[in-house]
Amino acid sequence: MSGRKMTQREAIVIAGILGAVVLFLIFPVWRPMVFGGEVTTGRNTVGEQPENASVGAISGSAVSGTFVSGFPASGSAVSGSALVISEGRTLSERIAVPKGYVRSDVPETGLAAYIRNYPMKKDGRKVKLYNGQLAEDQSSHIAVFKLPLDAVNLQQEASSIQRMYAEYYWSAGQQDSITFRLDDGFQADYVRWREGYRLQSGTAGASWIESAGYDDSYDTFVEYLKAVFQYAGAKALTEETKKVANPGRIQAGDVFVKQGDGGHAVMVVDVCENTAGEKAFLLAQGGSPAQQFHVLKNPAHEDDPWYYESEITSSFETPGCTLKKGMARSKTGISTDHIE
Repeated sequence: MSGRKMTQREAIVIAGILGAVVLFLIFPVWRPMVFGGEVTTGRNTVGEQPENASVGAISGSAVSGTFVSGFPASGSAVSGSALVISEGRTLSERIAVPKGYVRSDVPETGLAAYIRNYPMKKDGRKVKLYNGQLAEDQSSHIAVFKLPLDAVNLQQEASSIQRMYAEYYWSAGQQDSITFRLDDGFQADYVRWREGYRLQSGTAGASWIESAGYDDSYDTFVEYLKAVFQYAGAKALTEETKKVANPGRIQAGDVFVKQGDGGHAVMVVDVCENTAGEKAFLLAQGGSPAQQFHVLKNPAHEDDPWYYESEITSSFETPGCTLKKGMARSKTGISTDHIE
């Protein structure tokens, strides 16, 4: 059967219809080029940073070595505080310093730098217990460290600080420096544990017993820490640290330890200062039951987690505890230029 030829008019009409369909389909793509605006893909805005993107430039920042301080760049996502940079992966990237302050210079291979560059959980994460459940208090923290937490109720307040010390020495290849005092005064050296000795508790206190072979694996290191955590609390942390002579010279890695009523311990995890030399610091803690190590808010101004030297008289408030200047202590062997 022979077909009828398409007229010129019909061809023009069909071409017009097809052209309209094509324009309709590509409209979302070319519209921003002509009129401006964003292109949405249903989940994310095209061009926005992914959740794990690194932090970009920080407006007004001061750079010292590998450390950055200052404020989030214009348009950066923040959560609850203008000093909290949601995209920040490490402590120094997550929490900016206040206006007029810069992060204190620290040795690039020391404990302060290690903590400053320690990975953090994503912004807004809740604090979890050792068993995976949520901690009862979710209002006191502003960020959560990725510090390992084992599935046993041992790594509580003082133990969380000891874990940070131990992980630093391990990562720095200074395993021989890993040693902790127990509450009864016994000194538990990791070197002895590595050689196969194990802790045993008796009426006269703790002692070593040889019951295994040499093992320098990370898993065995973790087992050593669990054993230490059973016998070391705020009392032991006090005895293995020395009082900071001048609280105005406080450093990252120092601790505030309160004994009695179960004890309480927090760690100074970062320090900044202004041109007048006045310092401010961040505090972090674990908790009881054992829970993730987290950066504390400052009850005096919850949108700003820094604790300012100029605001502290003889004592100051942290979430759930009153601390005193005289409670500041430094671990022996970490730094000795500011202790009594």
